[in-house]
Amino acid sequence: MISKSDRHSNTDASNTRFPHLVTGGGRRLGLAIIKHLVAQGELVVTSYRTHSHEVEELNSLGVHCIQADFTSKRQLDDLITQIQSEYTGLRSIIHNASDWSSESEESDLYALMERMWKVHVAAPYQINMSLKNLLCHAAESLGEATDIIHLTDFVAEKGSDKHIAYASSKAGLANLSLSFSRQLAPKVKVNAIAPSLLMFQEGDNKEYQQKALKKSLLCLEPGEQEGVAAVQYLLNSRYMTGRTLALDGGRHLA
Repeated sequence: MISKSDRHSNTDASNTRFPHLVTGGGRRLGLAIIKHLVAQGELVVTSYRTHSHEVEELNSLGVHCIQADFTSKRQLDDLITQIQSEYTGLRSIIHNASDWSSESEESDLYALMERMWKVHVAAPYQINMSLKNLLCHAAESLGEATDIIHLTDFVAEKGSDKHIAYASSKAGLANLSLSFSRQLAPKVKVNAIAPSLLMFQEGDNKEYQQKALKKSLLCLEPGEQEGVAAVQYLLNSRYMTGRTLALDGGRHLA
């Protein structure tokens, strides 16, 4: 685990280290992003919904893991309070937490829409509003802009037949990038990444996989490292804010 002294900034700005906050870090892309950041020597704090062996692995790597279900206001408030009490600044907030439920899986459609917007819009909004001072403090200490990155989706722009609530909430998340980029510039850069297919889910059959691959011009499953590379690009950039990186293999033209 990260020691208490490592969680706070040092008086010498050249030695200051501020952690990245990655939501939904217990699996898939979030897990890959965290492992990449840790390999770069970065400090990371993450939220996770369900305990797993992946969370145990992150703990062993020194990642500060906090359990929080974003459909619960109390748990979200507790997460924010803990971060505010333990950290003096944040290098970035990477909003990766997501829920992929569809209308075909739910009997209560109002509850589905409410849950999608809690996870993809209300929680990121509250986190950004509550922790923006930590991002700004880190920017002042480091002498360079810090970051907010929203992981949206290709369907936020095109819509979806089978995941209507999901698509609408991801569009809401994409719009947050515009408002927060205006509000927090120049101290904080705010951008979005909109992937389509990066990697298949466990249990996706061959027929589904072949159909999905044909939806893009490049016809491939690039893997989570494509998303990791996009995150690193935005963290490195000095001149991009209020924009969305599309990772869709040319799907918009297929």
